[in-house]
Order: sequence, then C-alpha cells, then structure tokens
Amino acid sequence: MPSRLVTLARLLYEKLLRYLLKFGVVGLTGYFIDVGIFNALRLGVFGDGHFFQGPIGAKIVSAGIATVVTWFGNRYWTFREHRRKNYLLELAEFSTVSVGGILIGLACLWVSHYLLGFTSLLADNISSNLVGLVLGTSFRFLLYRFWVYGHHRADGLTAREHKAEAARMALFEDEQSASEAAAKG
Repeated sequence: MPSRLVTLARLLYEKLLRYLLKFGVVGLTGYFIDVGIFNALRLGVFGDGHFFQGPIGAKIVSAGIATVVTWFGNRYWTFREHRRKNYLLELAEFSTVSVGGILIGLACLWVSHYLLGFTSLLADNISSNLVGLVLGTSFRFLLYRFWVYGHHRADGLTAREHKAEAARMALFEDEQSASEAAAKG
C-alpha cells in the first residue's frame, strides 16, 4: 500500500504539481509586472489625462506586457519539454488564451468599477488583481497545460523526441531493413 501511495504521489507531481509550481513562479513574476505597471499608470506616473491612465487602459497595457513576459517564462521553463517547433502558432494560441484571461480580469474590474460603483484604487485592485487574477489564472493554467502545451501536439518537443526515438529503435529492426538502409546510404 505505501509503495502504491508513493507511486500515486510521484505521478501527481510529474503530471500536475511540477507544472503548477513553475506556472506559479512565472505567474507571480507576471503578476508583479502587471500590478506595478497598472498602478503606475493609474497614479499618472507616465502623464495625466490619457486613456491609459484610466482603469481599463491601464489594465490593457499592464496585462499585455505581463503576457509577453509570461510567454517566455512558460515556453522556456514551465512547459519547456512541450514547447512547439512552430513558435508563432504557439505564441498566437498563448496570446489567445491570455486574452481570455485578461478579459476575465477586465470583466471583474468593469463590473466593480462601473456597475457596482466601487471607484477607489483599492477597489480596482481587489476586483482586478485579486478576484480577476484567481479566475483568469485558473482559466489560463488549464488551457496552457492541456491545449497550448498539451502532450497531444504533433509539433511539440516531446512528440518530436518520441518520433526520433521510435525512428532510432526501428532503424535496423530486421535484416531486410538493415540491407535496404545500407543500399541507400
């Protein structure tokens, strides 16, 4: 029984927790970038009276910059063994999911600020950077893990390595294959 429990724990770590921990570190970095830029724009650090000083404009800019940073972190660290050869398609899918997460955060901010009338900086931060963050992050993790960097991707690094391994193992499976390979080479 204990060995079965250890096997289950190891499997859970390899299939989910390892990614969740790395995703959390990358996400925390993106979070600090997002919150820092959001608050700098809202407080007028980059000037007054423009669209990007308002709550929606500030969130679009801060989330956009944080998205680029987190794409690099997730591509080259969190899901590195599943990154894809076609990085432009991967970036497009990552961005699509990120936009979905951003829209979730923006919706929380919009409801709080404009529908409910909570217009203070604190209320904007709670609705966007707490409620919106939890909902948007859950959405992003699931779609990054199982769609953008899913094991099923034919052009993913893992899939390419499996194909290469299968090709190496099948290279000289029988005498006829060896003879044909020698004749070609």
